[in-house]
Formats: sequence, C-alpha cells, structure tokens
Amino acid sequence: MKETFWQGLRRRLLADEVRLQVRAALQTETDNTFTLGARSASAPPHERPFAERREALQQALEAWRVNPLARRIVELTTQYVVGGGITFACEHPATSRFLHQLWHHPLNQLSLRLPEWCDELTRSGNLFILISTDPAGMSYFRAVPAAQIDEIRTRPNDVDQPLEYQPVPGLDGREVQAWPAYQPLEDGPDAGGRFPAVMRHYAINRPAGCVWGESDLLPLLRWLSRYANWLEDRARLNRYRTAFLYVVRSRFTGEGERLARQQRLNAQPPAPGSILVTDENETWEVIQPRLEADDANTDGLAIKKMIAAGAGLPLHFLAEPESSTRTTAEAAGGPTYRRFEQRQAFFLQVIADLLRIAVQRRALAQGRRPGGGRVDGQAVIRVHGGDLSARDNVALGLAGNHILAVVGQLRDRGLIDDRELLRVVYRFIGETAEVEELLEGGKAALPAGPAGRQRGGFPEGKVDLTSGEPKNGGLE
Repeated sequence: MKETFWQGLRRRLLADEVRLQVRAALQTETDNTFTLGARSASAPPHERPFAERREALQQALEAWRVNPLARRIVELTTQYVVGGGITFACEHPATSRFLHQLWHHPLNQLSLRLPEWCDELTRSGNLFILISTDPAGMSYFRAVPAAQIDEIRTRPNDVDQPLEYQPVPGLDGREVQAWPAYQPLEDGPDAGGRFPAVMRHYAINRPAGCVWGESDLLPLLRWLSRYANWLEDRARLNRYRTAFLYVVRSRFTGEGERLARQQRLNAQPPAPGSILVTDENETWEVIQPRLEADDANTDGLAIKKMIAAGAGLPLHFLAEPESSTRTTAEAAGGPTYRRFEQRQAFFLQVIADLLRIAVQRRALAQGRRPGGGRVDGQAVIRVHGGDLSARDNVALGLAGNHILAVVGQLRDRGLIDDRELLRVVYRFIGETAEVEELLEGGKAALPAGPAGRQRGGFPEGKVDLTSGEPKNGGLE
C-alpha cells in the first residue's frame, strides 16, 4: 500500500522525536554526570572536586566550633607551635628596625595574629595571606579564609607556580576580581608608586601533584562525630536510668476523688528520704526503667584512641590517662613532640617568607632615594620559635656538659683542634653554629679568669630530666 503525503510527513517528524527519547532513556548516568562542572578544567587530576573540598572545609570549621575534642586538638598544635613565642633577628640595622616597625604596627600586630594563622592552617590545611603595601613600603598582612577561595590557577606545566587566586562569587553572583600571586621577579610599584595587592598560599597535608592542602581534622571528623554521639547516648541513658514514677493505689468513690488526690500529690510531692504514713486503703509503688546498659567504657576508649592516633597525640593529651606510669607517658610524647617540631619548622618558614617579601617591597619603595636608613632586600632574616618542651633543654644541657669534659681532655692531649671541639659541643647541645665565626670572635674576646676555665663534667647527684633540679643519689 502506497503511503500518502501526510503519512510520510508524520513518519519523518515522529522518527526524530522517538530517537531522542530512546537515547535519553538508555543513557547511563555516571558520577561525572552529576558533578559536571564541579571540577575546574585546570585542576590537577588528583585534586578534590570543588563541592567536596568546600564541604570538607565547612565540616572542619563546624567541628572546631562545636566539638571540644576538635577544638582542643587545634589548640594543642597552636600552643606548641606559637605558644612559646616567635622572634626574629637580622644583622642589618636598618632592616632590623623596619622589621620591628612592621611586627608591631597597629594594623599588623603579628604577635596577636600568629595564633589565628596557625589555627587556620591546622583547621583548613591552607593559609592564604593577602599582602598590601602602601607607597612608603609598609606592608600589611591579612588572612583570607580558605572557604573564600574558589580556584587556584597555576601554570599548566607546574602546580607549584601559582598565577592567581580566584575568590568565590559575590552574593549577586558576579565574579570577583582575582588576586594575583606574588611573583618576586615581577613585583614592583607602578608609575604612581603603588604596589598591587598580592596573595601568598601555604599548604600542609598536601598530596604530591595537588594544589590544595587538607585539614588535620579531616581524617577525624567521622570519629569525632561517632564519639560525640556515643557520649550523648550514654548521658541520656544514665539520666533515664535514675528516673522513677510513684504509683498510688487506693479505693476512690469516683473519678473526681482520684483527680483531687493526684493534684494534691503533684502539688506537694514527697521529698527523698521522707516518711509516708498510709492506711490499708492506699499503697505506694515505684516504677523504674530497667535498662540493661553494660559498661561501655571500652567502646568509648577505642573511639578516642582512633581520634588520638589520627591527631598524632597521646591519650593523656586528651584528658584520658591511659597509663599511670610516667615512663609510658614520656615515651608516648616523643613522636608527638617530633610532629610539633616539624609543624613549627614549617610555620617559621612561613613567617620568614612573609618578612622577606615585606623587606623586598620596602627596598623597592625606597628605590634610589638619597638618605640613610635604607633596608637591604637581600638581608638574612632568621626566625626562631619557642622550645617545645623544657625537658629538651635539660637533656641537651646535660649532654653538652658531659661531652665538654670528654672533648676537653682530647683537646688538652692535642688529639683534636679547637674547630672539632666546637663542632662536637654545639652538635650535642642541639645548636647550629659557624665554627670559623666563633673562632674569630673568641680571638677578640678577653681571656677568661680562673673561674671561666672550668670545663664541664659529670654533675654531682641525680638530676631531674624534667625540671633540671638536682636530686639526691647518683645519676639517672
């Protein structure tokens, strides 16, 4: 049968529509279908998607705000890294004066901002510092929350060379102007003497090939939530285990008399320990919930151990005396102090890098102006942190005192020279020094008197390695 003109037209029009519907019905939905556009085209392949990274930052911040254990873990890191105080030294006089002005400037107050920066670095794994400089060359530092950075654009062939940092869009949906990354070879004032605001990014817990760091709390969030839920359940259970009700049985003439008796008892309930005297028409009973709740301390301790292991802390740092012996506690603190030492070294490098940027911008602002007080853009800046533990100082002092007695005898017999003596002594006291500079300074120093020629040796009595105070008996 030959089809008519209208039948052929309808067949051709419906065929395309049917083909599109069948293709849509048979299409396989994948993870990329749902997260389309969530990952930047320039992001490394191992980087977290934007939505996942933002959710992790929000969860870490919320845990720090509401969970006492999370707050304490962050505080412990800050107390050991920054709590002892951070100082700097520069041998160039003009540069040293400028650094003191920068450090104590009312718009910087770095002594107050450093704990905040360390908290942000531990909590989010990223520290974004915005550096703005006035025409006189004074720089000002502001920490930008990691959640406000949408994307870090880097060079296509090197993720360690950032180009700019794109903030999240504004409330109206408009894209905000990106902050350029600090480029030391391209940095300088414009024709009007103004410096552009630049940003510096520092990251911890960053996988190789990635741009973003990760929070110290990220592996702990699940276990912090479980421990909080477990503790809340135990508190509710213990509360309801002590609850009880009075049941009064009596013969009433009617519902009105029963309600009147109940209202009187509710108005004046019997106090605990009081005596009730009733007749044979009224009996009292107590109803208590029989909740068979076994001892769950082992479960809670296991969850807390998981949290402590993830944070790199011994349990006694989290108010959980796992062992009552002092030796066990000191042994457990060794890896923890090493972790804090590594974090402190990283944070000191961050501070030194920011100070060098400020000095270089000051030198560029001064240019070739006549007059003194010019800073040196290449001056060496050393940043020092506080001691993590007083026990380290005592142990190093004892080690230096003992080794000085040994190498002093070797020096007297001519077996080693002064350079080797200084090298060994400074190594045992945990300090680094330029031996040649020490020798030159020693030649210019005045000769020591009889009391100054005394060398180290084994101190008499026992010394407490924690406090450094002498005790009776022999050496430990």
